[in-house]
Amino acid sequence: MIVAVAKETFPGERRVALVPTTVGPLIKAGWEVLIESGAGLSAGFPDSQYAEKGAKIVSRANAFAADCLLQVRSLGANPQTGMADLPLLRSAQVVIGLADPLGMPKQAQTLAEKGVTLFSLELVPRITRAQSMDVLSSQATVAGYRAVLLAATTLSKMFPMMTTAAGTITPAKVFVVGAGVAGLQAIASARRLGAVVSAYDVRAAVKEQVQSLGAKFVEMPLETEQSETQGGYAKAMDEAFYRRQRELMLKVVAENDVVITTAAVPGRKAPTLITAEMVAAMAPGSVVVDVAAERGGNCALTKPGETVVEHGVTILGPGNLPADVPYHASQMFAKNITTFLAHLIKDGKFHFDLDDEITAETLVAQGGQVVNAKVREALGQRQLATA
Repeated sequence: MIVAVAKETFPGERRVALVPTTVGPLIKAGWEVLIESGAGLSAGFPDSQYAEKGAKIVSRANAFAADCLLQVRSLGANPQTGMADLPLLRSAQVVIGLADPLGMPKQAQTLAEKGVTLFSLELVPRITRAQSMDVLSSQATVAGYRAVLLAATTLSKMFPMMTTAAGTITPAKVFVVGAGVAGLQAIASARRLGAVVSAYDVRAAVKEQVQSLGAKFVEMPLETEQSETQGGYAKAMDEAFYRRQRELMLKVVAENDVVITTAAVPGRKAPTLITAEMVAAMAPGSVVVDVAAERGGNCALTKPGETVVEHGVTILGPGNLPADVPYHASQMFAKNITTFLAHLIKDGKFHFDLDDEITAETLVAQGGQVVNAKVREALGQRQLATA
C-alpha cells in the first residue's frame, strides 16, 4: 500500500497533510510513504526531514499515482487550482482531505465521476471516538488563537492592564461571538494577553465553558432550544431570530474595543450577526476580526481576504487563518488524518465498514457516484436505495 502527499496548490496554503514525525508510524504499519518534493517546505518541514524518517521524495505525478492521496485541500476545498490535478487522479484511488462537499457539492460529483473514493474530513462526526480525527476542531483552535493576535496587533490599544509611572492603562475589552472551538480558543488567548473578555453563543450549554476560561457569558432573552445540531454544531436559525439577536447585541458590541466573530454553519453561508449600525456604534480605533470571512462573514461590512475601515473601525476578513501558523497547524492536521487513515485499515488493507458511523458519514464518493446522503441532497439527487 502506497500513501502519498502532494504539495498544496490553493493560493496561500502553507500547510501539509503529513509531517515528518507521522511518517515512521505509517511505514511501521506497512505503508510506503511518498512526499512530493517541497510539499512541507512552507510549513517548516524540508524534504530531508521526511527522507530521514523513511519517506521517498518524488515528483507530483508519482505522488498522484499512489493508492491513497492525503491532502489538506482536495478539489472541493481548492475549486480553481485543484482542477489542474484532475487528470492525475485515477479510478478507485482513495483521496482523504478537506473537500467542502456541502458547500461545493459539484466538485464532489466531479471526483465521483473520475472514480475516486473520496473521504471528506469536514464530515467527521463529533463523537468521542472521532475526537482524534476532528480536523475542524484542531484547525479552529489555530484560527481562534491567530484571530486574537491579529486583533491585538491592529487595535490602537494594548490588551493588558498596566500600572506604570505614567499612570494606569485600562485593559482592552474583547467580545467573542460564537463559543465553538475557535471562539473558546479566542477567549483563552485574549485572556492570556490580559484583556477583559465576554462571549455570546446561541447555545446556552456553552455558558459554563466560557466562564471556566474567565470570561463573562452574555445572556440574551432568545429562544435557543433548537440552536444545536445532534453533532454539536451550531444550527442555522430563521431570519426573525437573527434580527432579534442583532437588536440585543448592538449595545454589547458598542461597549467593546474588539469583536471576534466565529459563528459558522457547515455547508451554509455564515449568518450576519454584526451590522453596519453596530460597527458605527463602536469607538474609532476598534477592531472586528471576522473568522467566518471565508463563509461570507458574520459582519455585514466584511470583505473576505481584505482589511477595510468603516466609521473608524478596522474590519479584518482573513481567509485560511490556520495557514498563518503552518507548522503547528500541519502537526495537528497530520495527527488527525493519520488516525483517520488507520481507522480505515484492517489487516493491512482498506476496509470500509459502512456500519461504522465515522466511515459512513465521511465517505462522499465511491464506485463512480456520490454516496453521501447530505451531499446528494445538496446536489438535488435522489437518495440511494439501501440494501
